[in-house]
Amino acid sequence: MRLNPAFVPKVVGTCSPIELPAFCPPPFSSEEQQRLHTLCPVRALRIYMDRTQSVRQSDQLFVSWAKPHMGKPVSKQRLSHWIVGAIALAYTSRGLQPPAGLRRRLAYIHRHQWLEYTDDDEIPEKVCNCSAILKGEKEELQKAKLLTITKDFQKNIHIPDEYYIHAAQDCRKFKITRKYITFPLSKEEEEFPLAYSMAVHHKVHSFERLLRAIYAPQNIYCVHVDKKSPASVSAAIKAITSCFPNVFMVGKAVNVVYAGWTRVQADLNCMADLYNTSTTWKYFINLCGQDFPLKTNLEIVQALRSLKGGNSLESEEMPQGKKKRVMNAYQVVDGKIQRTGKTKNPAPFNLPILSGNAYIVVNRGYIRSVLEDKRIQALIEWAKDTYSPDEFLWATIQRMPGVPGSTWPNRKFDITDINAIARMVKWQGHEGSEGSLQAVYPECKGHHVRSICVYGAGDLQWLIEQHHLFANKFDADRDPIAVYCLEKYLRHKALTELD
Repeated sequence: MRLNPAFVPKVVGTCSPIELPAFCPPPFSSEEQQRLHTLCPVRALRIYMDRTQSVRQSDQLFVSWAKPHMGKPVSKQRLSHWIVGAIALAYTSRGLQPPAGLRRRLAYIHRHQWLEYTDDDEIPEKVCNCSAILKGEKEELQKAKLLTITKDFQKNIHIPDEYYIHAAQDCRKFKITRKYITFPLSKEEEEFPLAYSMAVHHKVHSFERLLRAIYAPQNIYCVHVDKKSPASVSAAIKAITSCFPNVFMVGKAVNVVYAGWTRVQADLNCMADLYNTSTTWKYFINLCGQDFPLKTNLEIVQALRSLKGGNSLESEEMPQGKKKRVMNAYQVVDGKIQRTGKTKNPAPFNLPILSGNAYIVVNRGYIRSVLEDKRIQALIEWAKDTYSPDEFLWATIQRMPGVPGSTWPNRKFDITDINAIARMVKWQGHEGSEGSLQAVYPECKGHHVRSICVYGAGDLQWLIEQHHLFANKFDADRDPIAVYCLEKYLRHKALTELD
């Protein structure tokens, strides 16, 4: 036997061919020797190679017997499952009970192995070595970068909206083939349900992958599809949501305008629907279609528990350059926001206006205050003609006395987006080279849109080390490998947590 030349051992040394001596080779001097020879690994390997010769499509020793992967190399996970099963069979064939740890592992495999994202899955991204990418290995990152710009790869990764409309007609099959986790993975998660607001306007495939990554049956999800989205987008997302009892379309959709009030209104409508639909969820998280989680559901639950009823969102003193956003009145004209030329009155109740962003992680009581507190209702009315109100409204409410989970307005309680756990967003102006004392984070390995980093595969090693629950932005059309490797990493981690 000769090692695969591509194999890199943990301890580098001389890799010599391995010779396996035959066990009790013929001629046999006794029936006992002949019986023992049936256990010979050399004999077993020779028979295995002979039997797989007609279907073999790989030089790898072990290949799949299952259609449609017959003859193709088996994944590491599959090989691990075979070994565990063989060891268990060795015990039971002798009438012995396998050890408790082995029994647990076997039960886990039988119950959950189909949920793993493996190399057996027929998707274009599987050719990438995600393990090496997550470690930041330059050679593999370069391969991934070159792959994403090839025409064949770009053609193969595209999933039309019509696919989801058709696939979701058979909900059971859709959930199985797309590997949704349809049962709570732990008692801790089951007892701590979450509520999500998801604002989407295009790229159904990105929405579906995000939903799959965060889906758990104990959680509840409200989906807002921009009213001006193409009909195929609305139809596809409606088809997907119809397959889940805890995922629903918002009762009232709006036309979302960039930097306008309707971006806030979309979340407000979902907040009301989520609050009135279920009384059990503990925390609210709002997302957009270009977000993706950095943590498993269990890790998110544990992070939220550690807040002890508090909220986590950016809320700090308003920079001088942004104050004009709340001092001047704005209106939407032909789908774009522009100044009216009028000056606004001060905020109601002399509330100090704080700066933040659109992404929040807040408890149920905070949402109740947003929907019922008369001070907040007055603030909402005042904010409707400001510029980008989502970047100050939630931050301001977080510093209002009496709001559950809030903190005092004093600047000593300021929280930046880096310290809050809601979202990791890389702003181009804060990026810098490694070792730079002025940089907030390393340079973007993807590309920029409106000065925000759209993550590439090269950003993953750094991203998964952050404490944030989610990151923004991802674009599965531009760099699907970044999304694929992250979702594969999270799924494996979630299932491993069951062991």
